[in-house]
Parts: sequence; structure tokens; C-alpha cells
Amino acid sequence: MSSRPDDGHSRERILAAATRLFAERGYEATSTRAIGEAVGLNIATVAYHVGAKPELYRTVMRRAHLAQREAVTAALHRLGACGPSPRETRTALLDFVDSYLTFCLAHPEIPALWMRRWLAEGTELAEIETEFAGPLVAEVAAAVRTVTDRAGLGAGADIELLVFTIVWTAHSFGQAGVIDATGRRLGPHDLPTLDRFRRHLHAVVTGVLDREP
Repeated sequence: MSSRPDDGHSRERILAAATRLFAERGYEATSTRAIGEAVGLNIATVAYHVGAKPELYRTVMRRAHLAQREAVTAALHRLGACGPSPRETRTALLDFVDSYLTFCLAHPEIPALWMRRWLAEGTELAEIETEFAGPLVAEVAAAVRTVTDRAGLGAGADIELLVFTIVWTAHSFGQAGVIDATGRRLGPHDLPTLDRFRRHLHAVVTGVLDREP
């Protein structure tokens, strides 16, 4: 495959469009033709730059995972460096939660991509969970368990499900927000609603950690 000066630019444009469309429509409902039309390229040119649709989807999900992993790894490093007391550990865990929520709100396309997979989109590409999601969740759960055990918190708690609860709620709130009594949808751009959600998520986490076994 030859390389032309605009190859890198075209590839990035295709990946950006594919990320947006896969997040908005899901894997099955997004055609290579639609991705090409979004960037003004034909199917053959799209395939030249990024391969067939399954390969393109894997690339999109891999890039999303690497961005997510970078943010999570930095937050886990800060968590692991916290003091050993229960107070310090609670504070560090809530900082971790806030860091992840901030990442989700700054990159809404990434939670959207994963939520599409929760709806069984692209199930024939199950290696994405095997290679990306599963190991990262296990890493986070192990790190959280290490600091909670050290501080004497969360005895008997299902830390893995606590991690999933943080992920489920952060992703869902960022995408859908909440609906008030009048039927109005309030999302993360409504600062009082965001503050309310953050305080609730903190209460869930501390409630699990402080619950009697």
C-alpha cells in the first residue's frame, strides 16, 4: 500500500467520523458508505485507509479504550499513593470517581460506544471485551480492593460490582441525564443537576464502603 501526503489526514478524518457514527447509531446501523459520505470519500478510499468495517470498528474501539485506560491509569496512580487511613482512602476513592466522571463528560463518544455494546451491538467482535473492557475492570477492582483492605473499609463488599456501578451510572448520566417531574431532561450541562448526581454517586460509594459486613 502506497503512502501519500494526505494519507494520515484522511485516516484521522475517517476515524473521527466512524467514532461519531458508531457512537450515535451503533455498529450494525453504521455502514462504510455512511462513514465515507460523512468525510466525502468513496467506499474504496475508506477501505484503503482503514480496512473493512470490522477492522475499522476494532480500531475505533481500541483508540477509545486507550484514551480511557490513560485516564484511568493516572487516576489509579493517585489512588494508590493515598494515605492508609479510612478518611484518606475515602477521599482518594471519591477523587477517583470524580476523575472518571470528568473523563466521561469530556469524551461523551466513548461511553456512548460502550453503551452501544451493552445493547449487544457488534457481538461477533467479542474480543473487544476480552482484550479491553475485562482486563481494565479487573485492574481497577484489584487496585480499589488493595486500598480498601489497607484502610479496613468495605469488608465483604463486592468491589467488582461497585466498579461496574460507577461505570454504569457515569456513562448513563453523561448520555441521558435525569428527567424531572415536568418531563424535562436535565443533563451534565445543568450544573445543579451535575452536582446532585456527583453527590449521589459519592453517597453510593461511601455507603458500600462503610456498610457493616
